[in-house]
Amino acid sequence: MESKETIKGFYLRNASMERVDAITTPGVGHFNVFSRESCSLLTPYSRRDYYKISLIIGKGKLHYADKWIHVDRPALLFSNPVVPYSWDADDEDQTGWFCLFTDQFLQNGTRLGNLLDSQLFKIGGTPIFFVDEEQQKVISELFIKMMTEIQSEYLHKYDMLRACLHLMIHETMKMQPAENFESYQNASQRVASLFMELLERQFPIDSPEAFLKLKTPNDYAQSLSVHVNSLNRAVKEMTGKTTSQQIASRVIQEAHALLKHTDWNISEIAYGLGFEEPAYFTNFFKKQTGLAPNSVRTASV
Repeated sequence: MESKETIKGFYLRNASMERVDAITTPGVGHFNVFSRESCSLLTPYSRRDYYKISLIIGKGKLHYADKWIHVDRPALLFSNPVVPYSWDADDEDQTGWFCLFTDQFLQNGTRLGNLLDSQLFKIGGTPIFFVDEEQQKVISELFIKMMTEIQSEYLHKYDMLRACLHLMIHETMKMQPAENFESYQNASQRVASLFMELLERQFPIDSPEAFLKLKTPNDYAQSLSVHVNSLNRAVKEMTGKTTSQQIASRVIQEAHALLKHTDWNISEIAYGLGFEEPAYFTNFFKKQTGLAPNSVRTASV
């Protein structure tokens, strides 16, 4: 299974783009901003472990998740560490800017949970926003401001850059008409939808060390700040399955992928999926599928 591209991997892939003024500070996170004129015309289809916002001025195809879209006019792209994407430019006439940053940088000293769960970064949402001439001017000025500030000696430039990011996010949220946002019919639909999105965010597991953090209905309830009984009731009402069944189903789906597409041994898969002992994983897998994990691996060879 292909692993996520890291910040280090990005700079290795784009050796000519590394800037000495990039922000990589313990406790602060990473931030950098570039002109698109120096970027590759073709980026590999993969996930990243960082966020990226791009003002694309140029034509090409954006492939993301299981979809693609032809970008034929200026657009803003919001990519996150969960959904894989690639860019295939139509020609060499590519301009604009992009910035990449870690969650730690954006969240540092702020409370932005609702924004990062917004339509801009939402699982299953639309990551591309076409902009008109005035919107392009506003976003361009913010990128130019960030290009200037990151090279400055201003004592609080991290806060200035973070403020530019916040403003860019808000400006983009204004571009999407309210009626185009998904509306919730009731509280149960909202809780169930947030649960399913949070569940999906736990995957894929890219290494045994990146083990599953949320394992039980109570773990998810705490993360969503709801009582576990409310979560169970909402998920059952909206999906017809219990919270535990939804979690188990997604874990089995990931287990199948790891068994078929990686060379990890059963112990590594078990630990990656949050099981304390390989035997627990084997028993769980047999109970859910009626098969032994090794039989699935053998069948895929």
